[in-house]
Amino acid sequence: MSTTAEPGLRLANPGPGLVTLDPVHTALFRGLDQLLTGLAARLAAPEVLGPPLLAADGLAKLDYFRNFPHLGVSAGRFTPETHADLAAGQAPAGQPLEPTGHLLPSATCYGLLLSLEGQDVGDGARLSAVGRCFRNETHYDGLRRLWGFHMREVLYLGTHQGAADHLDQGARFITATAERLGLELTRAAADDPFYDKGGSRAKLMKLDPVKHEFSAPDGTAIASVNRHRNFFGERLGIRAGEHGPAHSACVAFGLERWVHAMKLAHGSAEAALDVLHTATRA
Repeated sequence: MSTTAEPGLRLANPGPGLVTLDPVHTALFRGLDQLLTGLAARLAAPEVLGPPLLAADGLAKLDYFRNFPHLGVSAGRFTPETHADLAAGQAPAGQPLEPTGHLLPSATCYGLLLSLEGQDVGDGARLSAVGRCFRNETHYDGLRRLWGFHMREVLYLGTHQGAADHLDQGARFITATAERLGLELTRAAADDPFYDKGGSRAKLMKLDPVKHEFSAPDGTAIASVNRHRNFFGERLGIRAGEHGPAHSACVAFGLERWVHAMKLAHGSAEAALDVLHTATRA
């Protein structure tokens, strides 16, 4: 996407999987995010800001590398030996990097969950956050599949029933919001487990799916409801008082994908923005 920001000024994409949103697309992005925060307000989930990096050791506790070895984008830094050459103007390409032991987030909830390690959430707690996420993909496709994108999540930790109620309210919010915006979405079970694919939990998921996606007519998944059971509670020692290891669940929105879905439904970013303004005034 390369679009006009002002007369004579064009914003080109920096590279594969990377986009710069022009003022109209940015207004649509911001307006959609503001509308989608309505779920957090409805569920009394306070807004927080997650960490920009995640410790690899922490992610390993969550079977992240067993399940998603291809997605991780690691954070490296130039070694001290390269600083003089770089300061002298040498090209950074080919200069050695040393690992930091951290990765860029691939989902917003990971940072929130890791921040709650060892805590007791009592009968239940909720958090809402939006974060920039990064994923290595086999290919990139406009706003549908990006290397870096924004994900808003509303996370719940607490009881089994509380997690189920959280997802039920999230699914109803997604459906109602899509109707307000003139979006036709289909709901279907997804198959990307958050635990070891060979384990008994993964086999159970085939019988009782833990993730459902809401997709636009072209197949782009723009939102999901995710039931983690007590997996993260057990792995991170997060308790729900007398209920034992906390059950967790999250409702996730891919913001750039919502922009894509709006353009797909209404023909252009300008038309989509008009629809959004009408929907939010109603």
